[in-house]
Amino acid sequence: MAEQAFDGERLTGALTRETVKKNVAAIHISGKLTLLQRKLSNVLLLNAYDTLTSARSHTIDARTLAMMVGYNSNDVDSLRASLRALAETVAEWDMLDEQGHQEWGVSALLSYAKLKNGVCEYAYSPALAQKLHDPKIYALINVKIQRNFTSGHGLALYENCYRFVRTGSTGWWSLDIFRKLMGVDGSAYYESFKHLNAKIIKPAVAEVNKSSDIIIEPQTRKKGRAVSEIRFLIKENPQMAMFQIDDSDGLRNLPVYKALRGQGVSDRLARQWITEHGQDYVQEKLDYVSGQGEVKSRVGYLRAAINGDYSVAQEGRATPANPDPEAEARLAAEREARAAAKAAEDAAFAARAAERRDRARHLDIVETLVSRRNPTQRDADKRLFLSRLDSDLDREHFRQHGWRSALNAGAIIAFWQELEPDAFDDPADAAEA
Repeated sequence: MAEQAFDGERLTGALTRETVKKNVAAIHISGKLTLLQRKLSNVLLLNAYDTLTSARSHTIDARTLAMMVGYNSNDVDSLRASLRALAETVAEWDMLDEQGHQEWGVSALLSYAKLKNGVCEYAYSPALAQKLHDPKIYALINVKIQRNFTSGHGLALYENCYRFVRTGSTGWWSLDIFRKLMGVDGSAYYESFKHLNAKIIKPAVAEVNKSSDIIIEPQTRKKGRAVSEIRFLIKENPQMAMFQIDDSDGLRNLPVYKALRGQGVSDRLARQWITEHGQDYVQEKLDYVSGQGEVKSRVGYLRAAINGDYSVAQEGRATPANPDPEAEARLAAEREARAAAKAAEDAAFAARAAERRDRARHLDIVETLVSRRNPTQRDADKRLFLSRLDSDLDREHFRQHGWRSALNAGAIIAFWQELEPDAFDDPADAAEA
């Protein structure tokens, strides 16, 4: 099933966040889920997180859910099957509570789920909800990054390694624990470390390093001649931050966005102001408000300054008894020039935003086209595309990131437009595909 693009601007509430807090216990129990079922579990948790312990059930638009996870929005049967799998999968945790007492528990991942009138309703058991919401023991799972994964084992390894990124190592796991985390416990085939390494560890490590914001390196320890334990060294992946395409048009990377967030402005409102007014205008109002000393509500004052175009020059300008016509004309010309400059900046910003959205949409179409090719065709496509790249940097970036290589986005789109020109004609047709 091909992954579908989803527009973050259409999402509301918790879904506008990129990361979901996922409790350590919850990460450890879902190893046997398929890739799409694991993604579904994360998106459902993201949607429910704010009211996880206060609401008995949670709802999400089924079409939105399908698009976020990567299902065809019309494939209700697959969505039903995955929800059924989550309800049938047992979650088990064994951990210390705040008093240092051992606590063991078991629960279904979902206590129930239902689809009705285009809405998915679901619930967690109270005990599991408490574990999932525990602010002291969690990992942050990036829902956008998880869309890059194409294997369940790769995503499972990412989830289990990411929470250790600050310490730099997972610590030693016995091979029995590791097999359980990967969902291959009970398989006689994977009792052999040779098979486990070739089929699970090496492919999963390669995918984590290629598709996520961390780089991991496995290390093993032996008992006698046999490998008995494994750990993963972890560091942040600098390439991921450099080449991320879909980051709400890059707004969250702007200094003015970070300054707004520092003043208590919500993520949605900060992006809205920057989009509507431009970063220079918003920064000007931030500077204005910061010069006013203590105010009752900094966010409210900032909102008034942005909407009312407050400025220091405006405050300090006294109205003369006999206004000078030439001075008034100059001020009017200055205001018009500022308005024209702002309009030009807004137009340029909107054009760049539209270009980024168009590029992301085209790359989503490319993913759909690639998913329809058989393995032999995919290999031939990659070799042909690589032969057209002149730069070693471009070729290396493509090897690492494949058809999602931001550095080669223009060339990738042009290449596939030659192969499948009709697929790029109309956005509605592409979305249906």
